[in-house]
Amino acid sequence: MYSFNMICDTSPPFPPLPLGEGEKGVNAAKHCLFSLALLCLTIMEMVNNNHFRRIDYIKITVFGFALAALWGSLHTIIIPLRLLDFVAEPQKNTYLGLLTFTGLVVAMAVQPIAGAISDRSGSGWGRRRPYILLGTILAILFLPGIGFSRSYAAIFILYCLLQASSNTAQGPYQAFIPDLMPKAKRGLASGVKGLLEILGGVTLLYPTALFMDRYSTGEGGFWLWLALGALAFVLLAAMIATVLTVKEQPGRGSQLPLLSALNKSFKIDVKTNRDFIWFLVSRLLIFMAFTTMQTFALYFLQDVVGVTNPAAAMARFSIAAVVGMLAVVYLAGRISDRIGRRPLVVCSGLLGALGIALVFFFQQSYTVIMLCGGLLGISFGAFISTNWALATDLVPKGEEARYLGLTNLATAGGSALARLVGPLIDFFNGYSSGLGYSAMLLICFVCFVVGSLLPMRIKGRS
Repeated sequence: MYSFNMICDTSPPFPPLPLGEGEKGVNAAKHCLFSLALLCLTIMEMVNNNHFRRIDYIKITVFGFALAALWGSLHTIIIPLRLLDFVAEPQKNTYLGLLTFTGLVVAMAVQPIAGAISDRSGSGWGRRRPYILLGTILAILFLPGIGFSRSYAAIFILYCLLQASSNTAQGPYQAFIPDLMPKAKRGLASGVKGLLEILGGVTLLYPTALFMDRYSTGEGGFWLWLALGALAFVLLAAMIATVLTVKEQPGRGSQLPLLSALNKSFKIDVKTNRDFIWFLVSRLLIFMAFTTMQTFALYFLQDVVGVTNPAAAMARFSIAAVVGMLAVVYLAGRISDRIGRRPLVVCSGLLGALGIALVFFFQQSYTVIMLCGGLLGISFGAFISTNWALATDLVPKGEEARYLGLTNLATAGGSALARLVGPLIDFFNGYSSGLGYSAMLLICFVCFVVGSLLPMRIKGRS
């Protein structure tokens, strides 16, 4: 590679010859043309390696918008209200926790495997897009099952199939940033990814809440199908945009046999990647705290705060959180490119702990709860962009999708553990009204504090 110093060097790139005045001019022109050629080559290489247009950041992250819209609406509103058709009121937290826990265990298993297979893919489409296409088509086929189900067992099975299919697409999709972005821009790309995921989570949230409030008051299944249809449309549109616009190099394949690749899917060299272990544990605890609040907030607002329209109140709480996320998610990613990832990850976790403490001490104040939603949103917005940038820094070369799939052990694992808080809430509420929700807040506070301190053990600038 030609360097800029070589171009700026005033000494000629070939020995001078004894020339006349006219010939000196010709030789000077040759020197200029040669330097110009070197400059053009350097600029072309810089463009190929480092230049990324603004629209390209959207292309490689827009699929996250659809995934966030899908699971944000399902987990926050549709599934909790749909379960009330099948389960008794006193056991609602337990059944919701067990359903989503099992589905997330499925996600934890599928995503690293899909990532590992895509890492070794030799497809002419590239290593990631074929799996995004396949997983999305399957997810769209399974999504109507949420509406067709007539028992808890049926919705349980369909929910797990939906998790498996969507994670078949998500595992490979997540590798776009380390595949296509230079390391110095991954914080920015992660900020865009986080921004689109937040927008995806909120875009359909309030319409879904309005539809499901009408469904829950007995006006028929039309409103449920309207909500599910909107999710399917967004998922399909994002998949098409990703498959058609992201430009990957054809996959080169791998000499590693498929069974060996699958066996390797969950293995981590602890000695070489100790920092990645600390990262996983920290991410698990923080996601457990955030997901616990997201999962049981609707019931908390209904049972403790005493709101009359819990779905609409939950949507307002989520929108307050989203406003906080949007305020910081992009900026946090860019700042992390300058000062490193750890300081922002630590501060975001401690800010989340502060938000939980305020909810605990002002449980009866709807206004304070909404303000705390904004505070938790700021915390989560800063966390998701900087923490994902940290993940892309830590993954080994050539195993990007597999290791980023392994981050789902923390993401889905934390989310799955959060669901197990449901039976705990019901158990303590059986002794005293509201005691279970106080225990829930205590668990969230501890997870935030411990999870925010663990990244300090990660070495290096990150």
